[in-house]
Amino acid sequence: MFKKILVANRGEIACRVMRTAKRMGIATVAVYSDADARSPHVLLADESVRLGPAPAAESYLKAELILLAAKETGADCIHPGYGFLSERESFARACAEAGIAFVGPPPNAIAAMGDKIESKKLAKAAGVNVVPGFLGEIADTDEAVRIASDIGYPAMMKASAGGGGKGMRLAYGEQDVREGFEPTKREGLASFGDDRVFIEKFIESPRHIEIQVLGDQHGNIVYLGERECSIQRRHQKVVEEAPSPFVTPDMRRAMGEQAVALARAVGYYSAGTVELIVSGADTTGQGFYFLEMNTRLQVEHPVTEAITGLDLVEQMIRVAAGEPLGFGQDDVRLDGWAIENRVYAEDPYRGFLPSIGRLVRYAPPESSAAPYSSGQGDDRTPYVRVDDGVVEGGEVSMFYDPMIAKLITWAPTREEAIDTQVAALDAFEIEGPGTNLDFLSALMQHPRFRSGAITTGFIAEEYPDGFHGAPASAELLRTLAAVAAFGATAQADRARRIDGQLGRTLRPPADWTVRIDGVDHLVAVSTDGIVVDGKPIDLAMEYTPGDRIVEVEVDEVPLTVKLEPVRSGFRLSTRGASHVARVLPARIAAYAEHLIEKVPPDLSRFLLAPMPGLLVRLDVAEGDRVEAGQPLAVVEAMKMENILRAGKAGVVKTVEAKAGESLSVDQVILELE
Repeated sequence: MFKKILVANRGEIACRVMRTAKRMGIATVAVYSDADARSPHVLLADESVRLGPAPAAESYLKAELILLAAKETGADCIHPGYGFLSERESFARACAEAGIAFVGPPPNAIAAMGDKIESKKLAKAAGVNVVPGFLGEIADTDEAVRIASDIGYPAMMKASAGGGGKGMRLAYGEQDVREGFEPTKREGLASFGDDRVFIEKFIESPRHIEIQVLGDQHGNIVYLGERECSIQRRHQKVVEEAPSPFVTPDMRRAMGEQAVALARAVGYYSAGTVELIVSGADTTGQGFYFLEMNTRLQVEHPVTEAITGLDLVEQMIRVAAGEPLGFGQDDVRLDGWAIENRVYAEDPYRGFLPSIGRLVRYAPPESSAAPYSSGQGDDRTPYVRVDDGVVEGGEVSMFYDPMIAKLITWAPTREEAIDTQVAALDAFEIEGPGTNLDFLSALMQHPRFRSGAITTGFIAEEYPDGFHGAPASAELLRTLAAVAAFGATAQADRARRIDGQLGRTLRPPADWTVRIDGVDHLVAVSTDGIVVDGKPIDLAMEYTPGDRIVEVEVDEVPLTVKLEPVRSGFRLSTRGASHVARVLPARIAAYAEHLIEKVPPDLSRFLLAPMPGLLVRLDVAEGDRVEAGQPLAVVEAMKMENILRAGKAGVVKTVEAKAGESLSVDQVILELE
């Protein structure tokens, strides 16, 4: 077995690999950029080596620096984590030449599967179903338009070396191809060093399902069930679960056998994922097609670990050391249900714009199980697992992926796993950058998600006008009104106890008017209980002014609520939405109606930077006339290009920024008149 492992990655996956390595008695080495000098993965490792400046291209992507760090520290193996160097054939070969084991597949398999065009040809030859499309190299936009028209719309443009949702554009017509082909090429080049693009037919009502495979160097290959990854935004996975609510045992077997056949055809070993696009309208179980094979560990691997009880990182390390798998296909058992939510630094209330900044507060829910086990055996209690690589006070940087953490829950049934997710999301505290916690909770509560009737278009279909918070029932709003009034009573009670007050000691108000979502609730708080709108509510809670989070029981049903004091009340966050509650003593609430509301200024004539990023391109100049919806500029943030369009027709009055300039959030790019 290896003595020392270098993890050629950062963040939560670096921490994830190191924890398993330490459990196996293997010393660990971290590498880091200047932006990550104090990151948890550096502190967790036994040794650490600086690579270079913050940009990945100048640090984590430099294979020669990784190898030099391994040689300097005496590491005898390298684990690439999710990405960065994991799909680079040359790096795996360089490791072999340096006498350092690469914890991953052989170089020839990486080369065969790393190119999406060639991998589809190999898959077809191995008897794997493939999506109809054009697998050759496309010279320019005009040729892309001709090919897409021949295949038929909708069509998908993909960077040949792409992955993780980057370098992908969906085209419903010629205009989409003309606008999206060049950005797809640029994203592929910027993220993967390869600007080739291919086009394939887009499967309607599609589900994204993937098969986890695991092989050793002795010819043994097994599949470990499937993962449903259909909940995506801009082709970036948001929610994953295992098993899939759509896949039958016969379908699972057919998919698994094709995945193993493909892996065997390229001499694959280690962990890998065969990704499939599945027609949700095809009830025969035959409508699945090969998309790509990821020759590395996937972000969503914990859900497979949860239902199989296997530590995939440990299996990868043992395979790299030459050990055979300790089990066969007949030994693989799938138990219970697991769901993973990706907690991103993005603001769903502002169109999911990337968010960066310091984690002023970071308090994830407590993990309640061994980190890499399932609930198999006698203990069938649902549990929570948090995989992260950040700490309170750390910085979410614009240089890397916006994922803060992964929240995984396991339970005997899918419904229980979902409910455990909702409760855990309510208890997840993050302050500083915007996050998608509310959005994830809304997804978990959505009737369509809970029914399992999902496709890759779920988010676009269910939130066509953006996300505005999960809808709250009248019962929940009454509960929140009671919580807010209880909190206000506690604050008033504390205030009356301050020493040295003039006059007699006052009693806190007993009657409150609580306005939530534009509706007033009359709340009476007394030693006898709480009455909301004339009806008693069975509420139990403890609150001390200053508490950030409270545990509430309503009719003996638990509810976790985050409380943030705001002017004249609280911001209450729970069940996928934040509600501002204005809390006033009932005797003076009526006077508030006479206050004049401040009207926000009209900023529609300005094109503002919606997030910090790089102004890649400016498509207009002073004096140009623009129409509503016309592309005006392209801003790159967190390796993704974002097209900014005109909100209304007008003439460009002034241009305040130029291409190549770094922008701050809400910085003026141009003004219309």
